[in-house]
Amino acid sequence: MTLWTGILVASIVCVALKALGYLLPPRWFDGPRAQRTIDQLTVALLSALVVVQTLGSGAAIVVDARLPAVIAAAVLLLLRAPFLLVVVAAAAVAAALRAVGWAA
Repeated sequence: MTLWTGILVASIVCVALKALGYLLPPRWFDGPRAQRTIDQLTVALLSALVVVQTLGSGAAIVVDARLPAVIAAAVLLLLRAPFLLVVVAAAAVAAALRAVGWAA
């Protein structure tokens, strides 16, 4: 399978899953258990994305300037800092660590 074949197959599967979502009855998602599960899945998927993007580099786990930047952002979010400040501070932490040569 070539790269483009894989992309086309993945695209078709995504469109099919989205279409399937419109065909399911809305009452399946109205209950409190379904809503709680949907909310938890959203948080779990976002958390997994953050971890993979922070620690992943190909098939390896890499600890570089991204990890302290994410930790700084998490601390600022816990302190209820404005989001723009969180982004700027995390970028500054990563830039400072890269400038001193701690991580590429």
